[in-house]
Amino acid sequence: MATTGSKSALFVCLGNICRSPIAEAVFRKMATDAGVVDKWVIDSAATSDWNTGNSPDERGLACLRKHGIQSSHSARQVTKDDFMNFDYILCMDESNMSELNRKAKAVKNSSAKVELLGSYDPEKQLIINDPYYGSDDDFEKVYEQCVRCCTAFLKMNS
Repeated sequence: MATTGSKSALFVCLGNICRSPIAEAVFRKMATDAGVVDKWVIDSAATSDWNTGNSPDERGLACLRKHGIQSSHSARQVTKDDFMNFDYILCMDESNMSELNRKAKAVKNSSAKVELLGSYDPEKQLIINDPYYGSDDDFEKVYEQCVRCCTAFLKMNS
């Protein structure tokens, strides 16, 4: 997936309909605005297969639109190839991290660096909580955390 001279980031949450598609869209917009999107392979995925093929949660899409960001993502599950094809797999919480580390052990040539996206947060909020059972405010909080984290991540990888 990653081409020569490119970098790659896969954003991961449980279902790939709330947090990770928001992070993917935020990062894609930042990379586009910075003029470096052509140097990146950017995607998102789920640790589960519950929502495969589904669009992101409408509340998340509304939050993104409010901030001038579009998304046409369809949910998918993390694959073994992702561990070989992505430089970074950035997940949202400890449960995602544990599941990704378990899956990575089953991949012979795993080269991806699996990290919490929140590890890049200048406000030190490591966990990006799932807003699915929450309110519009919870989606806004996810958006704000993703902006902080993606800003720092892009800066460190420029």
